[in-house]
Amino acid sequence: MVANLQSPNSPVFQSEIKSTVHETLLTPRFYTTDFEKTANLDISAQDEELRTMLEEMRTDYNRHHFVRNEEFERSWDHITGAERKAFIDYLERSCISEFSGFLLFKELSRKLKGRSPLLSEIFHLMARDEARHAGFLNKAMGDFKVSLDLGKLTKKRTYTFFPIEWVIYTVYLSEKIGYWRYILIYRHLEQNPENRFYPIFRMFESWCQDENRHGDIFKALLRSQPQLWDTWQSRLWSRFFLLSVFATHTLTVHERSKFYDMLGLDATNFDHDVIRETNATAGRAFPVMLDTDHPEFYDRLDRCSDLNLKISEINNSNQPQIVKSFRKLPLILGILGHLLRLFLIKPIDAEALRGTVL
Repeated sequence: MVANLQSPNSPVFQSEIKSTVHETLLTPRFYTTDFEKTANLDISAQDEELRTMLEEMRTDYNRHHFVRNEEFERSWDHITGAERKAFIDYLERSCISEFSGFLLFKELSRKLKGRSPLLSEIFHLMARDEARHAGFLNKAMGDFKVSLDLGKLTKKRTYTFFPIEWVIYTVYLSEKIGYWRYILIYRHLEQNPENRFYPIFRMFESWCQDENRHGDIFKALLRSQPQLWDTWQSRLWSRFFLLSVFATHTLTVHERSKFYDMLGLDATNFDHDVIRETNATAGRAFPVMLDTDHPEFYDRLDRCSDLNLKISEINNSNQPQIVKSFRKLPLILGILGHLLRLFLIKPIDAEALRGTVL
């Protein structure tokens, strides 16, 4: 799997500190929001639930978890070529995603201080967790002679504004889909330890509990706002964000198929499992779920992935930019067409389903 061995002392791989990253539509963004509106949110309906989770956050069950042990103290120069690039890309995107969460939560905590003490402290502790994750991932990148200058990255990247309602939807989903990614990889490697090629994967079980807890906090925020789950508009927004997150996941996983090969996972099956589990979990918070059992659901997502890979091939070609743009246009329209058809599939009424279960 990771052949082409070189001496651990090989000078082939030179250290690189990156203050910029290659931007694509799938690169994690840095976000900002309406802090005034956030401070004025009425969260009284979920006050008890939020205070319970705040106590869990204060306990900080993972405070001793993210410690590099002797397993990390070796050379990783034997991982080379496409496999090395695929793993570094995975670490980089994951680090940027965690750091993006840190920046957003830190600013929310600062802006809400003195105005919404409960939320301010919760966001402060969530920022602590995200910073811990990002730092650990950046140290892992250092094992492969690459690291991100997160300070410079903070200043150089453009921030995308999302209304707080969008933040609640998207952060909830990103934390829950992150949980399922981590736990499914962890469970797979527990059964197939020969594919655990780097020690960070041993930490995914506790790591994913942070993701799960953060998701539960945003679930409480969502359920505290009836306009986010008890209106016809909220049903449309729920479908939109579910589909957006799932489509992004499908495209990203297939772009990283080499990484999943290294783990002994089939990228397509892994993607479907993560989406299926996340969709079911979202049904506990959102008013609707997507019908992932519909015969067209995964088929159209996979077609979007195939078209996206063709777009990547065009982007990597040496053709003039105008030629690339013309060649990519029908592919982009094809992706949008599949996503529209997916959006129009009748969703599952999660509120009714919860009522049936109760």
